Parts: sequence; C-alpha cells; structure tokens
Amino acid sequence: METSAQSTGEQSAAMRLLLACGIIAPLLNSVVILILGAIRPGYNAWIVPDSNLELGDGGWIQSTNYIVTGALLLAFAIGMRLLLRTGRGSTWGPILLGIYGLTFIVIGPILPDPALGYPPGASSALTIHGAIHILFGLLQFTSLIAACFVLARRDAELERRSWSWYSVATGLLVAASYVAFVLTAKLLDGGQQDSLNGLALLAAAFGSLCWRFA
Repeated sequence: METSAQSTGEQSAAMRLLLACGIIAPLLNSVVILILGAIRPGYNAWIVPDSNLELGDGGWIQSTNYIVTGALLLAFAIGMRLLLRTGRGSTWGPILLGIYGLTFIVIGPILPDPALGYPPGASSALTIHGAIHILFGLLQFTSLIAACFVLARRDAELERRSWSWYSVATGLLVAASYVAFVLTAKLLDGGQQDSLNGLALLAAAFGSLCWRFA
C-alpha cells in the first residue's frame, strides 16, 4: 500500500510539473521576445512579427527560444493527456496542443523571409523556407484555436459553462487576431495600419497565455 501511494504521489508530482510547462512556455517566449525586440536596432514590435527576430545578428537566440518553447508545450500536452484521461476532448485536446508545440520547434530552424522592412535593407522575396515557415505559422494558430473549441465542448458537457465560454472566447480572440494580422500585412499603406500586425499577434499571445493559466 505504501509503495502504491508513493507511486501515485510521484505520478501526481510529475503531472503537475508537466502542466507547469504550459505556463512557463509562453512566459519564457514572451520575455525573450520583449528583450530581443528592445535591444535589436530597427525592430518595431508594433509592426514586425516576432518571428523576424530569427533574422540578422543574434537570430539564433530567437530560434532557440522557439525550440525550447515548443518542447515545453509538448510536455504540457502530455500532462494534459494524463490529467484528462477519459471523456470528450481527452484525446484530441492534448493532440492539438501537442501539434501547437511542435510548430514552435519546426519554425525554430526554418527561418521566415524578411518582412515589413525588417531586417532593414533585406529582400522580402518569398523563398521556399519562408513559405514553409508561413504554413507552419498557420498550423500553429489553427491547432490552438481548435484546441480551445475542443476543450470548450468538454467543459460544456461537464456543465462548467463559464469555463466553456472562456475557452470559446479565447479561440475567437486568437482567430480574430490572426485574421487581423493577415489582412493588415497585405495593406500597402504604412503608419497605424501596419502597426496592427504586431498588436494582433500580441493580443493572440496574451489571450492564449491567460487561457493556459486558467
């Protein structure tokens, strides 16, 4: 009995550690982005996507940041699977969160193309690796949005209405932020319109961070 209780306690501690990775990951990612963005000449967080910090001198730091963030998110997905075990969303919720984490690992070494004037003077012509980066960025947002709605259905089935609506609201926020990013990135005008690019991504990141805290 003592051995069984000890084993259960160890499993519980391991699960809590895995779940904690879901909080550490976005915090780490955000702190690194804020620091790099502040010290990188010519970078404007209101205009340029954070993935462009992978380019230029010191770009390897942001690439490493993505890989570490992705590994932590994969650990979080495993913890979610251990926590949920059975019921609606117990399989696809963790799978979608795992895909979300995997996209960070992939976009680490696969660099984006220069965009919106950063790095200064670099060509913004589309390349194969840039196109792959874009596709995995789309998968990143899609998997997170889908995870929100899958887990919202689980909460609704368990009659946790407030949590269900919270997940739905988060999914809608992330979706709206991505649409705003794509549309404003295509505008030819500068100034305030372009500034929505960075703001949209910040809103999506903040919303998903709060959701994982909950």
